Amino acid sequence: MSAGDGETDVRPGQDAGALLSLLRFVSPSLPIGAYAYSRALEYAVHCGAVHDEPSAADWIVGLAVHTTARLDAPVLLRLQRAFSTADDDAVAHWNGFLLASRESSELRLEDTQLGAALARLLVSQGVARAEGFCKRNDVCYATMFALAAVSSQLSEANALLGFMWAQAEGQVSAAVRLIPLGQTAGQNLLSQLIAALPACVAKAAALPDEDIGAFTPGLALASALHETQYTRLFRS
Repeated sequence: MSAGDGETDVRPGQDAGALLSLLRFVSPSLPIGAYAYSRALEYAVHCGAVHDEPSAADWIVGLAVHTTARLDAPVLLRLQRAFSTADDDAVAHWNGFLLASRESSELRLEDTQLGAALARLLVSQGVARAEGFCKRNDVCYATMFALAAVSSQLSEANALLGFMWAQAEGQVSAAVRLIPLGQTAGQNLLSQLIAALPACVAKAAALPDEDIGAFTPGLALASALHETQYTRLFRS
């Protein structure tokens, strides 16, 4: 029955495919191995800095605000524009910039392993432009996420929001397992992220090139110390 017969039209709009592509690329089930990384949260729990829901919120939301929104997300935006205009030099520049910003070998390894895994997945889904990145060990996750976004015709704003959500949701999942927290506490953390991330996206979109960069010594130290932690559930 059509909308003209008095029924609400619930047919998907023209952007349904892009939305579903975004949901796929930010899903925890995406087979790139993101579940294996805690982004140094494991050491933060080990040393007691993160031990309950409020301290987990401080860590996770803090990283979104002070690291992802100021470094990864604005670089993602530039990478997306570079892929859109086939500017290979800009892709190489911003990928190198992001890789040079990793403050520990663990953070660098996490970034490049996720990037390579996403490149292989994109190739398997028919994204020919990803083929040249599959065998490299210096491709950042954000670089391949940008290519995925362009290939799926995602808007810049939705790509940024989805990217930041995927990063932060992975942290919440790790916190629920590590502290441990209950599922309700995990949902509370996600609610705080829902409130915080739109402003993070706006900040990322507004940063000029010269202001891109993050200073989070707690993350750097926790990641470096995690490299020699005696027992670990996560790779980083």
